Amino acid sequence: MSAVDFGAFVADLATQSGRAILPFFRAHHGLEDKSGGGVFDPVTEADRAGETVMRQMIRRQFPAHGVLGEEFGNENTEAEYVWVLDPIDGTRAFISGIPVWGTLIGLTRGGVPVYGMMHQPFTGERYSGDGGEARYDGPGGPRILRTRAVSSLAAATLMTTSPALFKGDEAQAYGRVESAVRLARYGCDCYAYCMLAAGHVDLVIESGLKPYDIVALIPIIEGAGGIVTSWDGGSAAGGGRILAAANKSLHEAARALLAG
Repeated sequence: MSAVDFGAFVADLATQSGRAILPFFRAHHGLEDKSGGGVFDPVTEADRAGETVMRQMIRRQFPAHGVLGEEFGNENTEAEYVWVLDPIDGTRAFISGIPVWGTLIGLTRGGVPVYGMMHQPFTGERYSGDGGEARYDGPGGPRILRTRAVSSLAAATLMTTSPALFKGDEAQAYGRVESAVRLARYGCDCYAYCMLAAGHVDLVIESGLKPYDIVALIPIIEGAGGIVTSWDGGSAAGGGRILAAANKSLHEAARALLAG
């Protein structure tokens, strides 16, 4: 990394991308479905505007770094440092006017997530972490984030984007966990992971994620004391089937049920 003030740079990435995105929120905006006829997968002008701003800033400040982004693909991803960007994680919430979407800004070194931020520009919230510590800045803040100490599934709160996204054996596996917890809530995308890091929920289970959906969230969860892996206990950095838990006990219990 260069001698640039890293924290100030990431904060500026969040600020400038938020300024590009917010004029489109709860306003009339262009919308495309990039699913190709499959499950509805919207993308907006706001997604493209936010990612364009971040890519331009990264190229100027760190020209040797790579970028992996949802809207404009990969650049130099063999580099030591690669930024992983999702300008609007939760586009369905965004187009519905619900503020449970966020901008995900992640950084990997040698393929390992080393820093992440989730910025919600409408509410003015920022959740960030480096794997060793996680923090919140925004209304009522700032503060250090810590996961909850709930150790029993029977006392846990579980979140997922939607149970309808699980199919076949995955749906059965998810159902076993949901039937074991105290409360299940749906529909918050990246916000769910930040609520886990902040100590408000205890588990997040999802499937079909891309790297840009999860990389930025890994250092936040781990920095707050949580665990995030694939369902089989491997790295979550590649996306796919993801299990995030507030602590080791919950992670092991949920993994056992997912495995059947």
